[in-house]
Amino acid sequence: MSDRFSSGDIELLVFGVLLSLIALFVVIGLIRELTPQARMQWMLSVALGGGVMAFGLKLLFVVLFSFYSMPMLQWLPVTQQSVHTERPGLEKVERLARDDAEQVSNWQSLPYRVPTPADNPQTPEKIRLGEMLFHDNNLSSDRTVSCASCHGLNLRLGGGDGQRNAIGVDGQRGARNAPTVYNAAFQQVLFWDGRAASLEEQALGPLLNPIEMGMPDLESVVRRVSEQRRYPPLFRKAFPESDEIEAADIAKAIAAFERTLITPDSAYDRFVSGDKTALTPQQQRGMALFESSGCQHCHSGPNFSAASVFSQTSAYRAFPSIRHPEYEKKYQLVADKGLNQKAEKHARGLWRVPSLRNVSLTAPYFHNGSVETLEEAVRIMATVQLDKVLSDQGEDDSQVYWRSDQRQFYINRNRAISDDEVDAIVAFLKALEGRLPEGSFLATH
Repeated sequence: MSDRFSSGDIELLVFGVLLSLIALFVVIGLIRELTPQARMQWMLSVALGGGVMAFGLKLLFVVLFSFYSMPMLQWLPVTQQSVHTERPGLEKVERLARDDAEQVSNWQSLPYRVPTPADNPQTPEKIRLGEMLFHDNNLSSDRTVSCASCHGLNLRLGGGDGQRNAIGVDGQRGARNAPTVYNAAFQQVLFWDGRAASLEEQALGPLLNPIEMGMPDLESVVRRVSEQRRYPPLFRKAFPESDEIEAADIAKAIAAFERTLITPDSAYDRFVSGDKTALTPQQQRGMALFESSGCQHCHSGPNFSAASVFSQTSAYRAFPSIRHPEYEKKYQLVADKGLNQKAEKHARGLWRVPSLRNVSLTAPYFHNGSVETLEEAVRIMATVQLDKVLSDQGEDDSQVYWRSDQRQFYINRNRAISDDEVDAIVAFLKALEGRLPEGSFLATH
């Protein structure tokens, strides 16, 4: 029930029921004081009066709807919903995914502005400070690694590092691929397993990770920052309400800078905004295949992710959702299970849905960086997520099967995906390369 109604809806329903019961008891009490004849006359009067009022209200609503084109429910006050960051179980994720699949897809361009929390408004001073911290190697235990080490801010790397697994202090290699920092501000949960609910929370994680930046505690991070003469005056300008440098302010500054790292104005964005020439015929075909094959069930909305702030469904999906021993062995797809770590050895993983923005720039792919090319990634997703077969043969494009319980034949159509279709989808994904932020905030302010 909580999936459909908020706590405010339930409270309002309970209040209405209680008020109705009170009114009913009051009416019963009044009727009992009347004579039988007067009671009958009173009930007929109430019934007749109620009918007249109902008819009058119906006429009133007809008139109102004829003059007011917007939905009438928009007159009611709307409470702002908090971002859904619950870590659901596998069964709930799959049910929400099925619900999402029933919704009509909606192609949307990426906004030029990102949502900003009330307790961390964007300011030039804060963004400038955040960029300095983002590139500062001194925030790592051996002074060799910064945020930018794993999230390169250039066109070639697309906000990642180009490595299969991220490399941290002392040359240690992590178990997961570094996700892109571009457009991360549009995601409602961060990291591959979605364990951070904001950019501020995410910013502190790598600092304390023993493999990534290796700082022993937040107090040590604050000391590293405070010992550099350039930082105290910058913190005073960025956070005039703080008397001293705090770890929370470090996180807020880095998050403020990361909220400037968005990449709108891709060829796809121009196409859906009305420029019919922005996509090639092959890319348009790939866009249609992306929709008809079911890719949008998970990679939806302006940021092409069900984990984005635009989505109303679960931020997580099972992967692989369909068993494929060959791919699982070759690419180690189930060795790491994300949120589903406690499951049995060969169980499926549970992961946050990544954005596909700039995906053509962020190879290698998947949580473990095991797949080198985007073409192979598309083939794997078509097979283990969408139950497609890889074939150029027309006879493989449909499957006839008998349902003995229903005594009926069924035909599964569009079952095959050809090399030509893979190439078209990849061409479309390349159209999601946006306009990267120009230059440095430090250089322009």
